[in-house]
Amino acid sequence: MNFHDVLKSFIDYLVIERQVAKNTVEAYQRDLLRYIAFLSDQSLHSFSQITHQVVFQFIELLHGLHLGSSSISRNLSAVRAFHRYAVGEGLYDQDPTENISVPKPWMKLPEVLDPVEVENLLNQPDCGKDDGLRDRAMLEFLYATGVRVSELVSIRFPDIFWEDEFVRVFGKGGKERLVPIHRTALHWVKEYSDGPRRRLASMGLARDIVFLNRFGKRLSRVSVWKMIKKYTLSAGIVKFTSPHSLRHAFATHLIERGADLRAVQEMLGHADISTTQIYTHLDREHLKKVYQEYHPLETGRVV
Repeated sequence: MNFHDVLKSFIDYLVIERQVAKNTVEAYQRDLLRYIAFLSDQSLHSFSQITHQVVFQFIELLHGLHLGSSSISRNLSAVRAFHRYAVGEGLYDQDPTENISVPKPWMKLPEVLDPVEVENLLNQPDCGKDDGLRDRAMLEFLYATGVRVSELVSIRFPDIFWEDEFVRVFGKGGKERLVPIHRTALHWVKEYSDGPRRRLASMGLARDIVFLNRFGKRLSRVSVWKMIKKYTLSAGIVKFTSPHSLRHAFATHLIERGADLRAVQEMLGHADISTTQIYTHLDREHLKKVYQEYHPLETGRVV
């Protein structure tokens, strides 16, 4: 089997046996096509020819492309999984990625919005307009639950437990979790669903998807990202923001106020608590600022 045949088999394995999320599968496929192109450029056509040095050269290539640390980390994760699959299928014996660690992309986190900035952001949409009311409901939902944008656009009405104040979320790999949602966010979702959404749903294209575009169809992730960027600018927020800004704010603000790390992990849908621990690093920075502001030895107010 050539590399492309193995890649096709590997993708089928991820989709059918592992039931990996569609977005992850697509990202792995793109990354591995780049890897296979690199191997071809190096005149390497079998797994037995690939050494640790070859993999390190690929890492150097990624750095040369000026990819971010999160992209490089994902590329290496894909390459490692690809080689492990090939070894597991008996295509060769030695895994050249075995002792290569994948760097954590923690240092590239966007700056976290503070509570005042979040409140300002939430107040930006013009709720007198249909799209403004929808946007307010989405922003409130994102901050109240910490869901990913991809999860937000998939929320259906049966997933919202109004009286219990919980929402059912289907995350990466289709894994289901229940997340608390504040009554304020539920209020805005109801305002939207009883008004603009009801009119959009009359087109018959919505089914039970909660958040719709102006054509009465499910919103794309890109449109939500653009919406967040638009309101960030109108709020005068100068911090670098990303599609996950409200998710980061959700987790950081909980931990700053003493939330249990395991509980935050469950709400975020992280499979590994080490992913959630990034927010403890952010919290340490918050504690350091408090210390520097109030400790007598730092302020010079020793009496």
